[in-house]
Amino acid sequence: MTADSEVGSSVPANNGNAGGTRLVIVESPAKAKTIAGYLGRGYIVESSIGHIRDLPEKADDIPEKYKSEAWARLGVNVDHEFEPLYVVNPDKKSQVSKLKQLLKEADELYLATDEDREGEAIAWHLREVLKPKIPVHRMVFHEITPHAIRDAVSNPRDLNLRLVDAQETRRILDRLYGYEVSPVLWKKVKPRLSAGRVQSVATRLVVERERERMAFTAAHYWDLQALFDTGRAGDDPRTFSATLTGVDGRRVAQGRDFASTGRLKGSDVLHLDEAAATALAGRLAGVAYAVRSVERKPYTRKPYAPFRTTTLQQEASRKLGFSAKYTMQVAQRLYENGYITYMRTDSITLSETAVAAARSQAIKLYGPAYVPDKPRVYTSKVKNAQEAHEAIRPSGEEFRTPGETGLSGDMFRLYELIWQRTVASQMKDAVGESVSVKVGGTSSANESVEFSATGRTITFHGFLKAYVEGADDPSTDRDDSEKRLPTLAEGDRLTAAELTALGHSTKPPARYTEASLVKELEDREIGRPSTYASIIGTILDRGYVFKKGTALVPSFLAFAVVNLLEQHFGNLVDYDFTAEMEKVLDDIANDRAERVPELRRFYFGGEDGDEGLKEMVTDLGEIDAKEISSFPIRGTDIVIRVGRYGPYLDRDGARVNIPEDMAPDELTAEKAEELFSRPSGDRELGVDPATGRKIVAKDGRYGPYVTEILPEEPAPEDGKKRTKKADAPKPRTSSLFKSMDLDTITLEQALKLLQLPRVVGQIDGEEVTAQNGKFGPYIKKGTDSRSLPSEEDLLTVTIEQSKELFAQPKARGRGRAAAAPPLRELGEDPNSKKPVVVKEGRFGPYVTDGETNASLRKGDTVEDITLERAAELLAERRERAPAPKRTTRARTATKKPAGKS
Repeated sequence: MTADSEVGSSVPANNGNAGGTRLVIVESPAKAKTIAGYLGRGYIVESSIGHIRDLPEKADDIPEKYKSEAWARLGVNVDHEFEPLYVVNPDKKSQVSKLKQLLKEADELYLATDEDREGEAIAWHLREVLKPKIPVHRMVFHEITPHAIRDAVSNPRDLNLRLVDAQETRRILDRLYGYEVSPVLWKKVKPRLSAGRVQSVATRLVVERERERMAFTAAHYWDLQALFDTGRAGDDPRTFSATLTGVDGRRVAQGRDFASTGRLKGSDVLHLDEAAATALAGRLAGVAYAVRSVERKPYTRKPYAPFRTTTLQQEASRKLGFSAKYTMQVAQRLYENGYITYMRTDSITLSETAVAAARSQAIKLYGPAYVPDKPRVYTSKVKNAQEAHEAIRPSGEEFRTPGETGLSGDMFRLYELIWQRTVASQMKDAVGESVSVKVGGTSSANESVEFSATGRTITFHGFLKAYVEGADDPSTDRDDSEKRLPTLAEGDRLTAAELTALGHSTKPPARYTEASLVKELEDREIGRPSTYASIIGTILDRGYVFKKGTALVPSFLAFAVVNLLEQHFGNLVDYDFTAEMEKVLDDIANDRAERVPELRRFYFGGEDGDEGLKEMVTDLGEIDAKEISSFPIRGTDIVIRVGRYGPYLDRDGARVNIPEDMAPDELTAEKAEELFSRPSGDRELGVDPATGRKIVAKDGRYGPYVTEILPEEPAPEDGKKRTKKADAPKPRTSSLFKSMDLDTITLEQALKLLQLPRVVGQIDGEEVTAQNGKFGPYIKKGTDSRSLPSEEDLLTVTIEQSKELFAQPKARGRGRAAAAPPLRELGEDPNSKKPVVVKEGRFGPYVTDGETNASLRKGDTVEDITLERAAELLAERRERAPAPKRTTRARTATKKPAGKS
């Protein structure tokens, strides 16, 4: 499909050396600045600042003439070929005006957005909105270097409208899913929730893993660990450890032999308990051992392929502690500033130029012995790879070493990772030898036992000199790890220097980390690699998932949402169905399917009787909101419920809140009983002698507090009910000090708290009060105030002390109180190279490197937070720019979009 003839030929004019002005539009200001430096005179390079138009986000964005249409809230005319209603984003109107003005002075237009479906769609939207009357060219490149940019200008192409169709179909699918399903969640679970075509499936994966952990029963098993000695003084090493693997021909049970129920999968293995293992160790004391077999095999490890989007996200998570979202943000900056190739790619191939650069650098750094005679060629195993980009690599015909880039902080660290991986991909295999040894002996009870040991030596490290991949499981050996055994031969005599009975327990399946969730989504072919970072960011921001260390933990809210979706929208969260939708989008991009029939099948249902989305959301009466959000705890009469204000436990009407940061698999029957055994939300402390009112202590949404119980108010004499809530008398309330506890607070303490704010006295005729505010305790006189050192001072500060405080200059900012010592010291921040500490702040604990502060998130604790997690929080905080001020803009109707051409 080609561009419409009205917008001109795709053959470019001269490259800026002759007369005329060429307007080049890219997505970001940083990209524009870099490219402008390469193109020079004759070119104006301007940014669209991302998407300039989209489907309307809110009712105010919908043009007046469409507001009465039944489909207007969706922004898609589902009754007329699923035609989307596009509006220029309110915050982009000034930029669009600027682009139109620049276009008036240009002789040619180059649309230089990213070379993927989203970039193609942005280019198409720019063409549709700007309506150029001059030649239009699609300029594409996968790295920002002088050579690549000049080549892109000289060899433009037409807009690929199949890619635009595929991206538009994705956008419409996501809009229909989100706008039709989210209101169901609002009505049946909780207001302001969101559902998403891939987001909800990702949440389901995390919830299913937690269900597996909750259903898991640990199995306990024992074996023997021996330290064998060859007895030869010249051996290095002379000793080695081995594990008992067999007794009288029966294999000793290991963790893999147990099901998640805690029971053995089969009966052909020997399950040793503590008593049996200890007794066997006693019967083996002092016996002779001999080597029964030695098996040697050559060891070969091939280099890892260059990075694609998902493997970069996984490695940056493992090695640098970056979130997927932050990895892509840093990679975006590296790309826009010309350091790496395009970072959203399914490809692992390298151009001939890049292969030559990697081989040249490997020879220079490690010598020709480390580089194979022929270049390595990598073939992608990812099905339906989206576009034919290169892998992610350093840009240019010659790679800059990390030290030559002038980069610092996280940009340096991520570039170094990419550079190392790319160079290593063109180096030789690592080779060595793996050894498997079996040792036998006979116990005093004539039992034949067998121990096994394995070892590995690397004789040539090859690519491992440059790069070693990380692992999600910290117990997994690195590819460059070695375990040397003595030189052994069959029949060699050994003695057991040590023999120990060791107990083990099976572990539940590990929770997903960002790295492992990305891998799982890709393995299942769900979503697009370029969207994984935003998907994970969304489920974290929406409160469906929170982090404990690096682990992703689903909230109880996520359980309720997934429960509803599975029971009533099963297809929409089915893994195969979601993957199939990605294949449909690929087919549209490759001209094997058409947009409208696929959208019609999704929304209205297929001819084969498959239910469509519209029918699914039409009848909601059968959904029992209480049942959807209720989860009985096995073996008890306690039910977990998810309410509007958070999760709680319910037992025959008695309720107790569930702590916010509690992981679902931690809420066992014992833990539930413990929560119920704690003092209830209403603990009666006594009666206020001054008022005769009952004083109680409660545990509320914002923490523990004390309050008074007001007597029931008599009905008004005129018999009319009070209509204004503000007219009702309000009880005195006060939060507990941090030093106080709900279990131990006394009536005397409560009465003092209820005096706050307390009148201290007067200074120069003005009343002085002691109050507790969101920034801590303070005294106030008119509009002047001074901080107090502690909350307890609110109850004791005198007027004389207040005079002294007001006589002192008012401290500003953070200097108003002596800095408290840090709660923990974590180490050096890899980005700022400054020490990172945990501190207690006004709004809770936070981490800081002295320049940047980041609050601990749900699931993070002062005791458990690691340097890697702190670095991730600080990096994300640095990345967030201050929120822009909201401005009111005049509404203007947007014309109905023209059909693609």
